[in-house]
Amino acid sequence: MLLALAAVALAFTSGSPAAPQPGGEGAPVSTVAARARPPVAVRPVSAPVRIADAATVRLLRPGDRVDVIAAPNSPLGTDGEARVVARGARVAEVPDPGESSSDGGALVVLSVPRSTAAELAGAGVTSRLAVTVC
Repeated sequence: MLLALAAVALAFTSGSPAAPQPGGEGAPVSTVAARARPPVAVRPVSAPVRIADAATVRLLRPGDRVDVIAAPNSPLGTDGEARVVARGARVAEVPDPGESSSDGGALVVLSVPRSTAAELAGAGVTSRLAVTVC
């Protein structure tokens, strides 16, 4: 039994004894611990986003993946670059077909990392948002 455990332990070590590995013997304990920990999973949050074109939103279904593009809210002909605010965001909820908005847009709920949700909220205040289906 002890021999089997030693074989398993040897199988999980990498490199040869002559080639020191980063985080190996003599490495600070914090480096070894950081290397041994699995990556932290990013928990998505729900981000309500008003898309400028309600007709585009009617094409979406929960589970779709979209990129969200922010175009500056400025008169035509002025400078301002459109930029991608979120890539591959998962559509969590879409409005019912009968729902409408007085401003012509439609509210969708996207599942995104918290930092992306903050970007979307900020962009929604200063820009018109559009989506492309991935």
